[in-house]
Amino acid sequence: MSDMTQEQRDEAMVQVAYQQLIDTYLASPHRKKVDLISKAFNFAKQAHKGVRRLSGEPYIMHPLAVAQIACGEIGLGSTSICSALLHDVVEDTEYTVDDLANIFGPKIAQIVDGLTKISGGIFGDKASAQAESFKKLLLTMSDDIRVILIKISDRLHNMRTLGSQPAHKQYKIAGETLYIYAPLAHRLGLNLIKEELEDLSFRYEHPEQHEQISRQIEAMRPELKQAFTNFIEPISARLDKMGFHYEIRERIKRPYSIWTKMQNKHVTFDEVYDLLAARIIFDPIDADNEIGECWQIYGACTSIYDEHPDRTRNWLKRPKANGYQALHTTLMSRINEHEGRWIEVQIRSRRMDEIAERGFAAHWKYKDGNKDNTASETELDKWLSTIKEILDDPQPSAMDFLDTIKLNLYASEILVVTPKGEFRTMPAGCTALDFAFSIHTFVGTHCMGAKVNHQLVPISHKLKSGDQVEILTSSQMRVEKSWLQFATTAKAKNKIEAILRRKRREQQKAGEETVVTWFESHDLQPTSVFMDRLCTIHNQTSREDLFADVGSGILTLSDADADAVQHEITPDRPKSRSWKRFIPFVKDKPQVETATEDTAVPMPTINKKQPVVLNESNLSHFVFCPECQPIPGDDILGYLDDRNRVTIHKRQCAIADKLKTSQGNRILAAQWDMHRQMTFSATVHIEGIDRVGILRSLTDVLTRDFNINVRRLAIDTNDGIFQGNIELSVYDADDLASIIKNIRNINGLEEVIRIS
Repeated sequence: MSDMTQEQRDEAMVQVAYQQLIDTYLASPHRKKVDLISKAFNFAKQAHKGVRRLSGEPYIMHPLAVAQIACGEIGLGSTSICSALLHDVVEDTEYTVDDLANIFGPKIAQIVDGLTKISGGIFGDKASAQAESFKKLLLTMSDDIRVILIKISDRLHNMRTLGSQPAHKQYKIAGETLYIYAPLAHRLGLNLIKEELEDLSFRYEHPEQHEQISRQIEAMRPELKQAFTNFIEPISARLDKMGFHYEIRERIKRPYSIWTKMQNKHVTFDEVYDLLAARIIFDPIDADNEIGECWQIYGACTSIYDEHPDRTRNWLKRPKANGYQALHTTLMSRINEHEGRWIEVQIRSRRMDEIAERGFAAHWKYKDGNKDNTASETELDKWLSTIKEILDDPQPSAMDFLDTIKLNLYASEILVVTPKGEFRTMPAGCTALDFAFSIHTFVGTHCMGAKVNHQLVPISHKLKSGDQVEILTSSQMRVEKSWLQFATTAKAKNKIEAILRRKRREQQKAGEETVVTWFESHDLQPTSVFMDRLCTIHNQTSREDLFADVGSGILTLSDADADAVQHEITPDRPKSRSWKRFIPFVKDKPQVETATEDTAVPMPTINKKQPVVLNESNLSHFVFCPECQPIPGDDILGYLDDRNRVTIHKRQCAIADKLKTSQGNRILAAQWDMHRQMTFSATVHIEGIDRVGILRSLTDVLTRDFNINVRRLAIDTNDGIFQGNIELSVYDADDLASIIKNIRNINGLEEVIRIS
């Protein structure tokens, strides 16, 4: 092998990958069209000849890997494999879609065309282009679901090889993946891919936390394996006796899932108790009694172990909208006579398991004559129909549009019953108003309330699974802005906002006519200068706002306004309320000049390929996001605005998540180089049992043990329970973690978490 040239080594590597793809395809249940796949491979190989990826390998290895994922991990056939092999040809070479149609037929050309339109990630350089590109993704998906399945395969391979990209691109791609692609994979039932996308994003955005949690999982693996073995032994014996053919797999929680729970529940790794789950996958003895056999296995398990009274989940007769079908329960396993552990058990048939892991692609394999799968297919059609409705009234803002779509991707589900006894799947946490819009836009816009289980409720009432809901309407009802507070689904929010926008345009038109008439009545010309003065007088940020307020009757113009316009009488402008303000440092340490969005000094030179380094001498160049309030030790990134100013965010900041997705080309890698010379503000929330002396114990820890400056302390007590916030001056995140750890040891303190 060492005597081979680089070209020969490349060729050998490519042929191995191609043969693996063919072997995977031949082992699948699809009709065998190897000649077509071979033709697409050779065409793509020639088209990309001489081109290499950043990793150094021949470019054709990427289309091969995407095709391998589409075939081996999603279960797609020859049309999708060929489309995956050819997916970059139109964008990166001189070949056109018409060329592909002539050589490979119209279907493959159509899919490649769909992939080309959404290439280069979802987003471009401008917000409008980003929203437009994402709309193309959804439109092509509604034409042929294989487009998005191949696009997800493409993203998965890009994430698996993300290490060759510079840090700022890693944050952009990982953020985009977590914000859009993982939810899409979830919505399409691609559970394994969804989990891998989440873990890979976590690994690149928070490498230290990922590494630490992975080490902790590995350290616990022998204990978890032993617990699993002890747990399943009596279950296996019972199922053997019942004559089932089955396998029981252990499932250890993934690092991203553990980290998310730690963040949301404010617990340590040791306090995450549901690390272990068992999955029972069986081959039905009677194919027509698949659901009944799930319940037989459930009965066998619950006759051995006690079940958690509130943790049984049944998706057998009514699968989730993404096709997921299973029966879940949580059982108490005895580790020893002094200790027990809750273990979730998931019961699925072989068919259910394949659909759970591969989603709708696997579902097509089983759909013939199966009522449950027909229902699942209908759910997919409903979802695609909802997406099309949203596209009919797109949001003017790219991020508003993406947020609206995302509402439809990751929601948990409940079942709601109509007055006729029909079941409808709705997102968990939805309201009566959401349900009204799910029936029809007309019903939603005229909704005045509902009857839930025959009781009258307002439109804001949150629905629960099993509720029977009747929507009450009135021709007099009109959409109000306050309704946005009660709408949780993408469809409801989008329709309400579209109606409000139309209403606002009508008010602006009427208001403009009123303003022009007012100018004429005072012998004034409605010039731009006079219009702007009128806006300033009434603290309006734009003429559109002025017209809307006049048109809606909120604002009435007077004779005094005419004098002010003519003589340029302008009140003081209100101060900016922008959220991008610099986080001030405590005054007992060396302090940099306070910076805001308007006063921050632009960075003199920025190399996007290199991380920006924050140290004591250059902090005046940066604006710190007050939403997340990063301090040294936090994983951070920078956002570069049009005026070359950099805002620093935590990498998991909600604002940063949107920026990574919408403004990815402006994201900068950033790192700290602080030397404990100045302190930063951090706020800790505490809750506990009130007792005499607890406040003294708290201040002793802060001042005696850590010599910490307490900037602000606010405590409320009620019925023997207290809660409050403490604003501290700390050097870095490690400093704060030590303080929190010691505070938690105070007798009576039940919860101590950092909130900023």
